[in-house]
Amino acid sequence: MIPELRTLIAVARNGTFAAAAQRLGLTQSAVSGHIRRLEDALGFLLFERTGRSARLNAAGVRVLERAEDLVAAFDALADPVRHEETGGHLRIGAIASVQTTLVARALVSFGAQFPTCRIHLVPGVSLQLLDRVDAGELELAIVIRPAFDLPSNLAWVPLVTEDYALLAPRMVDEDQDWRAIVATWPFIRYDRSSFGGRQVDRFLRREGVLPQEWLEADEIQAMVALVESGIGCAIVPITEGLELSPNRVRRILLGADAPRREIGVVHQTLGSTTEVDALIGRLVDARRD
Repeated sequence: MIPELRTLIAVARNGTFAAAAQRLGLTQSAVSGHIRRLEDALGFLLFERTGRSARLNAAGVRVLERAEDLVAAFDALADPVRHEETGGHLRIGAIASVQTTLVARALVSFGAQFPTCRIHLVPGVSLQLLDRVDAGELELAIVIRPAFDLPSNLAWVPLVTEDYALLAPRMVDEDQDWRAIVATWPFIRYDRSSFGGRQVDRFLRREGVLPQEWLEADEIQAMVALVESGIGCAIVPITEGLELSPNRVRRILLGADAPRREIGVVHQTLGSTTEVDALIGRLVDARRD
């Protein structure tokens, strides 16, 4: 029943079956089926269903606490030797744009200090990784800082700040206002399921710009490749290691009100280990101003 318990936790955290389905990568009917099987097995209902929302009833609140303990215990079975034999096991998340730069540098120095500590590097978008740290599934994650306040059980360590810019094909007039370019060229949008994509969306709305949307993607380097092919324009963060061909793409500034994104480490405020603290320190040391 572990999948059903995971679904229960997701519905409780996200408030609706639809939101839980999106978070878990399932259909809404599959989520409903999981909850129905769990309720059938327990012999009582877990939610008060009002419209589209799904709210835990008193029995559901009690079951949720035990479900979280059971899922955590099950996940721990995959790591039976932990500190005693291997020197530790860290599960860390990281968005794609920092994995080959900042994270790689930090892991090199961390590995020299803790050669027997096993690392599991988990990719994902910021919101998913943040949820997994909050759930205790990851010890820490390197993500974009969200626009909302973090839960009280999570702490934030800033690492780098990156500016956004408009990338356009080389044939575009560099003196043209960026708003006119976005409004006339096919627009390759930064995926709005990510914190970065939401930043871009809010910026465009604030500036009153209606883009000619053509494609939505999360992989920044892939977006750059499409711009270099001459097919459209994109607003992306200028990340360390971003490869731009000056013969095929123009980098156009967005003005004084251009968005910026802060990348940092999110981790649990309680239960920190020597390895977690050391890795955070290595990430801070690995910054390049």
